Formats: sequence, C-alpha cells, structure tokens
Amino acid sequence: MLLAWPNPFVPCAGCLTVTSGCLSRRFFLHRWCIAKSTEENPLTLANKHRPERADEDEQARLDRVSELVEAARRAGADAADAVCVASRSISVSIRERKVENSEAAESDDVSLRVFVDGRVASVGATSGYEPGRLAERAVAMARVAPVDESRSLAEPDRLAHEVVDLDLFDDSWPDTEAMVATALAMEGAADAVEGVSQIMGAGVSCTRSGLTLATSGGFSGSYRGSHFSQSVAALAGTGQSMERDYDFSSARHRSDLRDPEAIGRHAGERAVRRLGGRKMPTGPVTVVFDPRVARGLAGTMGQLVNGSAVVRKTSFWRDLMGQAVAASGITLTDNPQIRRGGGSRPFDGEGVRGAPMTMVEEGVLRNWFLSTSTARELGLQTNGRGARSGAQVVPSSTNLAIEAGAISAEDMIGDIDHGFYVTEVIGQGVNLITGDYSRGASGFRIEKGELTYPVTEVTIAANLKDMFRQMVAADDLDRSFATAAPTLRIEGMTLAGE
Repeated sequence: MLLAWPNPFVPCAGCLTVTSGCLSRRFFLHRWCIAKSTEENPLTLANKHRPERADEDEQARLDRVSELVEAARRAGADAADAVCVASRSISVSIRERKVENSEAAESDDVSLRVFVDGRVASVGATSGYEPGRLAERAVAMARVAPVDESRSLAEPDRLAHEVVDLDLFDDSWPDTEAMVATALAMEGAADAVEGVSQIMGAGVSCTRSGLTLATSGGFSGSYRGSHFSQSVAALAGTGQSMERDYDFSSARHRSDLRDPEAIGRHAGERAVRRLGGRKMPTGPVTVVFDPRVARGLAGTMGQLVNGSAVVRKTSFWRDLMGQAVAASGITLTDNPQIRRGGGSRPFDGEGVRGAPMTMVEEGVLRNWFLSTSTARELGLQTNGRGARSGAQVVPSSTNLAIEAGAISAEDMIGDIDHGFYVTEVIGQGVNLITGDYSRGASGFRIEKGELTYPVTEVTIAANLKDMFRQMVAADDLDRSFATAAPTLRIEGMTLAGE
C-alpha cells in the first residue's frame, strides 16, 4: 500500500469541486490539475505553473471579502460573512528511481454566508464573480431556507481584536528538481536497508494558502500558512512472506522536516521488523499503543468532546461534564496558538480567537469544542473552535494532545509479562454512542518486558469507557502533529488470535 502523504486536497480528474482540509478547514475549493500523466515533461510544466494568487496582497483580499459583505447587506441580509481562500500546491512522487507523477494545483475561491429573518444560506464562487449578483443569489436562497435560530454570527465580544503571528508561513518554495532529489534520497535510504525488497513509492508536497474573513459584525482578518510533507513506503520480504510499512514527516516550515534519509531508513527498518509475523494466543492482554496508533485514540477523545456530537447525542460522554471519564493521569488539551503548529490558527471560521483549553483534566471532563451555533444549542458560549463546512460552521479541534505522563515507554513495557505492542490498526470498529471498540491489529508480542516476535492478523477489543479509565500515558509525546499522543498502555483488553 502506497502511503498517501499529507496533502490538503482530494485528487481531481481534470476539474472537480472538492473539499479542502487545509487552512480553509473544508471550504469547497475549485482546483485544476495542471500536470498529471501528460505528454509534456511534468516537472517542466509544474515549474512553469507558479500561481501567485495565494500571495495576493493582504489588503486586496480584505477588500474582496468586505465588498461581498457590503453587497449582501445591500441585497437585504440582516448579517453576513465572507471568506476568501487562495492556495497553490505542488507535489511530486517517484517510484523505482523515476518520476511517477507531478502535479500543480491552484485555487482562488470565496464563500458568502447570509442571514435573513432567522434563515441562513451560503454560496461559493471562483474568480470572475460579480459581488452584487452573488449576494442577491445568496439572499434569495436564504429567504426559502428553514428557520434556524441557533445560527448567527459570533457575538462581537468574542471576536479576535488582533491577528497574532503564529509563524505559520514559510516563504520558501522549492523547485520540482529539489523535490525529486528529496524523494530519491528517501527511496535510496529505504532501499539500502537489508531485507527491503521493493520501494512502493516516495513523495514530496508543498502547499501555501491565504485565508481572509470579514463579517458584518465588525471583524476582518487574514493570515497565511504553508505545509510541507515527505513520505516513503517500503516492502520487505519475498513471495508470500512480504510486509510493508512507511514513514513520513510534515511541518509548516521546510526547516522543521526530518532528514529525508532518516525517514527512508526508518520506513525500511519498520517493514523488515514485521517479517515473520504470526498470531498470538487469544485471551485477556495488556495492550501498549505505539504513538502513531495512540494518536487515533486522542482523535476519538476529540470526537467525544465535540459539541456537535453532544447536540446530536452521539457522544457517550454527553451527560458526564464534570465527572471522571478517564484515569486520573490522563489530560487532554487543545491549543490553537502553538507556533508553527499543524492545527494552529489565529482565529476560527467565525473570527473568534481560540484560547488553549483543557478538555479532560486529570481524568475529569471539563469542556466541549464549541462554535457559535452549537454553543447556543447547549446554552453556552463559543470557545473559538468553529470550522467552516459549506454553509455551516462546525466545531473542530486545533492542536489536540493527550499530555505526556511520567513513565518512559521502556519502563511502561518493562513490567508486562504478557502483552501486545500495537503498531497498526485497521477497520472502523469504533462506536461513539456505545463505546464498543474492535479493531484488527498488528505489532509485537510482549513477553517478560521485552518485544519478541511480530504479530499479525489479530483483533483487539474492549469498551472505550473502560479503556480510558485504564489508560496510562508515557513521557514520549511528540507535538509535531495536529493530533498527538504519547505511548499509551491499557490493561484488560481482549485479543482474538490463535
């Protein structure tokens, strides 16, 4: 399986409307594939295509969205907000020392949201729109929409009064030849690991974006961000005894990326370590989650504290505010203000500045992620966690982390006589209403405090309510991911193997 390295865009075929997960937080973007499987040299074409819209003057972007808001008010909207997102990206992938694919993409989009008599509608456009006509269309749509009193602009006293510089933008822009050289370095390092039989692919991508928001409530702000990533996937073994694994690095600034050769070596070594995998005995077992897998548990916690899930009654924590929901050593935090953080932002999709928050404090549930509308439905106030999703603003995390504990990962494993160290899980067996958890898994057996043989084709199961109360965190937290967690240990899970 070739790892799809972090990329904020969904691949298109020619010209499709897709959903973006980068700075725009799932705005609908229009993108154009500039170079993909073309007869012209894709590297040459990608280098020629260097769109500058993402670097457009900040004041020009502010003028564009302010003009849309004013047009909406003239068209009869009680309130309105407008967002402009401009982006450009380049990605290169190689396989067997040859360039397999090179793509360049650009977007230049606006979204206008209007409120009319308790109703709301949203429209989007690419370049070439006429503000007055776009506003009139949005207002006409709102007049026939159902009434929803919970949706409105954020209260003025919640708005960010200044845009804090979080150092999210790296002005450097590598040419495709340099990107290919990086990919080749990763591929070569992985291929040099003894036991590696094939490199499934290596890739490098970079994206830069600008986001600007204006509201009729008095907010206007803009910020830029960049994202760089590189990854490689390796296959070890031959015939029926083959295993694959990968490694990657992503960062806001190129200088924060890990060394390409180290990434390649790690991918190859991980693949080789998995050779000879077999099942282990069925029964109760202590499970230790590698940080790569533990991040998924942090994400699950993030879903449980999402205000939308509470409103929809799809979180089994919905009635437990102020109560113990996890072990006393477990603290879950979210911080949108981390410098160069992958999920950082100076303001949310409504112009509200989000402060660092503790969602679960020493096992006790303390907060929900809230946008203006979800906060109103719960009788609370927004905490700056709104993210745009079409016509709606929904709550989301920023830089979410299960905080580090006091024990090392080595000591955490060292006193386990019979356990399972998980390096990969598969399947979607997580139910946030009941807490049922069942995932296919692979990793290594733990015997008398040591990792022994590789394990594959087993299932681990328990209930999340019990898992969180049995959870112990190690001290190896890596905050370079927007969702982060240290090594986690959980007692009393059930393993189905041989």
